[in-house]
Amino acid sequence: MMTTDALVINSSGAALQNHDDVETTQALGFWIYLMSDLILFSALFATYVVMDHNYAGGPTGKELFQLSDTLIETMLLLCSSAVFGLAMVAMHQGKKSLLLAGLAGTFLLGLAFIVMEAIEFTSMIHNGAGPQRSGFLSAFFTLVGTHGAHVTFGLVWLAVMLGQMTTKGLTRPVQARLMRLGLFWHFLDIIWIGLFTVVYLMGVM
Repeated sequence: MMTTDALVINSSGAALQNHDDVETTQALGFWIYLMSDLILFSALFATYVVMDHNYAGGPTGKELFQLSDTLIETMLLLCSSAVFGLAMVAMHQGKKSLLLAGLAGTFLLGLAFIVMEAIEFTSMIHNGAGPQRSGFLSAFFTLVGTHGAHVTFGLVWLAVMLGQMTTKGLTRPVQARLMRLGLFWHFLDIIWIGLFTVVYLMGVM
């Protein structure tokens, strides 16, 4: 009996240790990805700064950018980050319904941001200010578009997590994935603040 109990304890301990090792590896991999993303955006920011005044006779940022719309986009993204933070508080408190509501709210705010950005891009291209018009616009569409693609990926990730929350519940792996998603989402907010400052604010001066 004691031998059997010891085997059960050892088996459980080994399973927990293996699970911890997997989570550690996944966390490390995610941080490596996030740092590579930081390098990517740093390169895109540097390219934009170099190409900032290469208008080639085309429109400038002052002629194109609407700060009022960009401020709304900024508030949508910042509010989505705040709502996600509240959702994480609900997760740690074990309040599944509030967590689901927070994730859904984050998704809707992020979706509104993407819709506004898509409208901005469509309007610019329709008015002849597409990425092929000048070096400035090529750099603008690449930088802002890459951020928008990341937000879109974040929305897909949010939808997947909403599905997992519904089917699997608030398990330990689901909580770990939500924590990584939160880091990713807040990272995009920080990148957007840099975008808003370097691209839009400086562009209208």
